[in-house]
Order: sequence, then C-alpha cells, then structure tokens
Amino acid sequence: MSKFSKTLIFLLLLSLWFTLNSQGVQGDAKEIVKKMDELYRSNSSFAKMEMEIVTPHWQRTLKLDAWSLGMDKTFIRILSPKKERGIATLRIDNEMWNFLPKTNKVMKVPPSMMMGSWMGSDFTNDDLVKEYTFLEDYIFELTEIENAEAGVVYVKCTPKEGLPIIWGHIIIAVKENSYLPIRQKNYDEKGKLMRETVFKDVKKFGNREIPSVMELIPHNKEGNKTIVRYVEAKFDIKIDKGTFSLRNLRSRI
Repeated sequence: MSKFSKTLIFLLLLSLWFTLNSQGVQGDAKEIVKKMDELYRSNSSFAKMEMEIVTPHWQRTLKLDAWSLGMDKTFIRILSPKKERGIATLRIDNEMWNFLPKTNKVMKVPPSMMMGSWMGSDFTNDDLVKEYTFLEDYIFELTEIENAEAGVVYVKCTPKEGLPIIWGHIIIAVKENSYLPIRQKNYDEKGKLMRETVFKDVKKFGNREIPSVMELIPHNKEGNKTIVRYVEAKFDIKIDKGTFSLRNLRSRI
C-alpha cells in the first residue's frame, strides 16, 4: 500500500472517529499495534543485539543472539561478557526457562519470579512472556493526547478485566505513514507514568526498516535505563525448530 493511500485511510478514520462504534475502533487500533509488532518479528527472525544496562552505581553491556518463530517462541543466548557467556532463555507460549552454565542447570521461571529483572536489566521476565499474549490481553482504541505530534497516531491499550496485568493502560505512539513505533508509555492503575520506551535510529536490515535502538527508562528508578541496539537482523528466514527446545537450551558455546 502506498504512503498516499495510507494517509487517505488515516484521514478517513479521523473524520469518522466520533461516529464509529467501539468495536470498529477496536479493530482499527488493534491492527496498528499488530503491524507495529510484526516489524520486529514477522514469521521468523534472527538478531544480534547489544543490551546496555545503566544504573547510578554501575554500567555494563551484554552481547546476545536472539531467534524468534512466529509470536510464541523466543530463544536468547548471551555471548558476552565472559561472566554471563552461555546463559540462555527459552520462551514457548507463556512458559519460560533459563539455563545457567556455571551450575549446568535449567530452571523454569515460576509465576512468583515473573516480575524479577531479566539479566539485571529494566526488562522483566514478565515482559518476555506477556509479549506473546499482548494482542489478546488488551483492548485497543485510537486516542488523542495533549501536545500531539503531527503525523503520529496514538493507541491506548487497556487490559481486559480479570487478567493479572500490572499496567492500568499503555499509550503507544506510531508514525502514521509507516507504523514505525516512536515511544511507548506504561501507566499504573492510578494513571501514574511508570516507564517509557523510546524507539529511534531507524535502519534498514535486508528489505525492512526498523528502529534499531530501544531505550527503556523506568520512572520509579531514578538514573536507571536499559538500551537495546540491533547490530544485525534477518527476517523470514529458515530456522530449525530444534532451536526452541530444552535440549538446545543446555548446549554450550
């Protein structure tokens, strides 16, 4: 679809905003979030990344490889520094396991540890698991905010009732003509901003353009941030299904 066509569609959505029923708005907004998510995943993907963790007292950078298959399988292996080399994480649907090479043990992450930090970063184990069900767990609607940027679409994501989700709502900002994410703000149930993710430095990997840098800033931890940089990324590639197995989780590098 051309950029001109997308612009026309977006203008039409705005003109009909106050007359669309809630189900129609939900469908349009959910499609925007789905397209944004597919920018990084597609049917399969492989990426080399760096994750820089910054706190007021220390700073370190991890290098890692990550594979994904569809929306429900993820495998991550740490390459450096030497102290963490070989640590791996496997996610299948809403279950998650970690392999610790020093003890040669595979540990399934229990529900009680889901809010724990992943590799000392500002990302939690829950972040890795909940991305699997994000599209099913939330209600989506186009929204307006103060000081809105031109050419940007804002989507409000509200958890469905009865689900064990800590966020009161999430606001996602994407570019109108490409659905590239700009930022994401997570609020608690009282409407307080808890963390913000900024997407920047758009680069082309193969035939796809994505923000190559994601900066996560927790607003309840002054001086903390986690920066993820995509060094290499490949999409829609052939991946051995054995990659996403407990046997592969135990393999050493």
